[in-house]
Amino acid sequence: MNVELDSKTAAKQPFYPTVRELATTYQTFCAYDEAHIRETGLTPPQFDVICTLGNTSGMFMNQLAEKTLVTKGTLTGIVDRLEQKGLVRREVPPENRRCFLIVLTPEGEQLFEQIFPQHTLYLKERFDRLNPTELKEIQAALSRLKSIFQ
Repeated sequence: MNVELDSKTAAKQPFYPTVRELATTYQTFCAYDEAHIRETGLTPPQFDVICTLGNTSGMFMNQLAEKTLVTKGTLTGIVDRLEQKGLVRREVPPENRRCFLIVLTPEGEQLFEQIFPQHTLYLKERFDRLNPTELKEIQAALSRLKSIFQ
């Protein structure tokens, strides 16, 4: 589709209010979410890694990168800092010595057991303002929006 627009016509495209609402909603959610996360002493990416590893026996780095909201390029540094805090450790599995598992330490498990339920309740306070049908509709709309960019 090779359509040309001038700047005035481009600025009046009907999707721009949706883009703005999506961006401001994301920013508002992040501000609300991150304020609570920072109270745990973790950064949002560190929190994401701890919560992703919780209730698992560990994950390889590539699995962890796929399941978190953390880019692969920054994951090594995040894991390094969590390791320095004594919350995760790297384990080399005997069947594949070329890679390693990232596993929560007992301290990391204890932190996960404390912060994950607390944060879930924190978010639940707001999400409970939506009924199940609204939640499904929002999820479907966001999923549809994501699909047009893939």
